Amino acid sequence: MNAKIKKLLTSWRVIFLAVFIVISLIAIHPTVSEGIAIRSVISNSSASLAGIQQPKPNIMPVAREKILSINNRPMDSVEDYYKFVGSLSPNRTIQITTNKGIYKLATQEVFETIDINETEEKIVEELIEKTAEINGTNQTTIETVKKTIIVPKTEKISKGVDLGLRVYEAPTNNIRKGLDLQGGTRVLLQPERKLSQNEMSNLLDTMTQRLNVYGLSDIVVRDAVDLTNNQYIIVEIAGATEEEIRDLLAKQGKFEAKIGNATVFRGGQDITYVGRSAQEARIENCNAANGQQICRFSFSITLSQAAAQKQADITRNLEVVYDSTSGRNDYLSEKLELYLDDRKVDELNIGADLKGQAVTQIAISGSGVGANQQAAVSNSLENMKRLQTILITGSLPVKLNIVKTDTISPVLGEEFVKNAILMSLLAILSVAVVLAIRYKRLMITVPILITMLSEVIILLGVAAFIGWNMDLASIAGILVAIGTGVDDQIVITDETLKGETSNAYNWREKVKRAFIIIMLAYTTVVVAMIPLIFAGAGLLKGFAITTIIGVTIGVFVTRPAYSSFVEVMLK
Repeated sequence: MNAKIKKLLTSWRVIFLAVFIVISLIAIHPTVSEGIAIRSVISNSSASLAGIQQPKPNIMPVAREKILSINNRPMDSVEDYYKFVGSLSPNRTIQITTNKGIYKLATQEVFETIDINETEEKIVEELIEKTAEINGTNQTTIETVKKTIIVPKTEKISKGVDLGLRVYEAPTNNIRKGLDLQGGTRVLLQPERKLSQNEMSNLLDTMTQRLNVYGLSDIVVRDAVDLTNNQYIIVEIAGATEEEIRDLLAKQGKFEAKIGNATVFRGGQDITYVGRSAQEARIENCNAANGQQICRFSFSITLSQAAAQKQADITRNLEVVYDSTSGRNDYLSEKLELYLDDRKVDELNIGADLKGQAVTQIAISGSGVGANQQAAVSNSLENMKRLQTILITGSLPVKLNIVKTDTISPVLGEEFVKNAILMSLLAILSVAVVLAIRYKRLMITVPILITMLSEVIILLGVAAFIGWNMDLASIAGILVAIGTGVDDQIVITDETLKGETSNAYNWREKVKRAFIIIMLAYTTVVVAMIPLIFAGAGLLKGFAITTIIGVTIGVFVTRPAYSSFVEVMLK
């Protein structure tokens, strides 16, 4: 027996399998969970201003920054974090300790404004223009008048303190969970026209960058085609809402600044820097108009030298308009008009001192509206954030239409994980029972189960290494691969055990005959899975790819190792 074991352990097929298992375990990186991991950091929040960085989209799960304690109080779970943050008071300095550093930040209170189905009178100030004849000339003056308007009555409710961190339980391995298993939003988009390979690549890059800049993490952006060769883009984002996806991706986001009919600069390459800090981006003022509140925002940007020179060339021949109310030469005859998706969103006067000047620093402004000031401020901040994102990333090369959206709650995702694990254990137990009944020998049943487990480990290792998100479809693919693997091992066992009753073939011939059957079955499975990669706009791609990888690992790694075991131990 010892000689057989030694011969088995020195077989190159078994060694090959062992190497794959070790590499897979390194890729999976099982570890003990410590603290809670940071999923995302909200821009301009307390955490962002304190220096906590937004996680990079391709970072390995176990490498994410983890919160260990707040004010020396350990954070062992998500419940601990939100319970502690809920007990904090505004404008308080706290200390967050992570596995990458120590941060000090000030707490900020957040509010929600609700409509209480009542109205109230409100006195607001409005600026009106009045024209009067002075010394034989008509002159326009601007006066401030008070006006009483009826507005919906609202109530401002405190939602407590928000540090700007979105957290989740620290990962215990590098296996990425897909949307089905962790919750989030999946959107199926279709380009308005057919795209070339290069255009599709640029589109995916721009979309990914736009989502990263906007502050979203755990992003999957991939292209897909169906069996009729229609192009699609699948976007999966953990923790994002359908409205955010619509605003960011369904709209092309083409930004242009024009003087007259000439385009001065566009979002993207013409802009080298967009101010996003509290000093560079702000809400300037709020005024009432037509029963609504309007709040204006502004932020600074830096143009490329080429764009600044283009602006200088365009303004060089413009006339200077004399402003009689200010008593000085104020503005040029044309305004700087801002267009978003071919719709003018604002226009800015150009100071006379900028005529023919290649100025790189300019300010961009816009507005937001709401039933009350709080709602208007919130809308302004949202519009400013989206505009800043578009200015940084540029427009999408083509407009996208939303075909389908799916939203899954994190609670439902956790139930899916539990059910998937339970079903997998039941499947393995069922296989073990059938094998025990079939062969009635542990010398055969146990190695088949060990081989099956090794296939799962290697398959998960490949998924962790390539960053593949494991969803329900992928888990179904794993189960299919396991079933196929067991079938193949039964074929090897039955073919080789024929020698106990017949000497018609030697051992080598028996294994060869078994592998001919296995390769035919393998080819059939792969051919059957290829159409599923493209079926359903690529939504079944996880099932097809996982199945193909699983059966390939089995045929070229685990089946040869099992055949060596059968030949050595049962011969």
